[in-house]
Amino acid sequence: MPENSDPQSDGEQSEGEQPRSVRLTDPRALRAYAHPLRMTLVGLLRTNGPFTATRAAELTGESVASCSYHLRILAKYGLVEQAPGGKGREKPWRATARYTEWPEYSEDPAVAEAADVLGSAIAERYFERVTRARENRRWLSKEWRQAEQFGDTMLHLTPEELTALGARIDELMRPYEARAADASLRPEGSRPVSIVRIAYLDQEVPGNGAE
Repeated sequence: MPENSDPQSDGEQSEGEQPRSVRLTDPRALRAYAHPLRMTLVGLLRTNGPFTATRAAELTGESVASCSYHLRILAKYGLVEQAPGGKGREKPWRATARYTEWPEYSEDPAVAEAADVLGSAIAERYFERVTRARENRRWLSKEWRQAEQFGDTMLHLTPEELTALGARIDELMRPYEARAADASLRPEGSRPVSIVRIAYLDQEVPGNGAE
């Protein structure tokens, strides 16, 4: 489920192309999105949508009524929308963008608090998914096991350098993003790969507390 807090985005898109990101700044929207099932639904719509509430129930194990309710909440805050097609009440839903943005800093205490709640919920979700991937990697081929990356690096950076490093990483990954929406661009043997980027001031290092 791609997410970005304040990514370095140029905002460009081709006519008719799905927007790259939707930005949440309303505290109510930020808190609404922090719900685990809602994050799951948006993620599934981005990778497997469009689909109906009935299909959402099949994919998540939740009831159709519950999925329908949460999809309507997501639509209220602009994260999903009804897609063309469907019959009767079985209307398909689709994600409105490939990524979600939210502010990492705000002068508004309500926004700052809600953004922190969302960030923590997404971090928990990241590590749950990483843990499952590590537990199941024994079923992968030798090539994929060797290609996967797992580790960390300690760097001494200024805030400006860290921001610039993030922009450079974004630039490296951007050419591959179009493959998510266009299967014809995917080379033979390619598969969905989640890349989790987390860079933070390590306050557990002695003398490195928050300023």
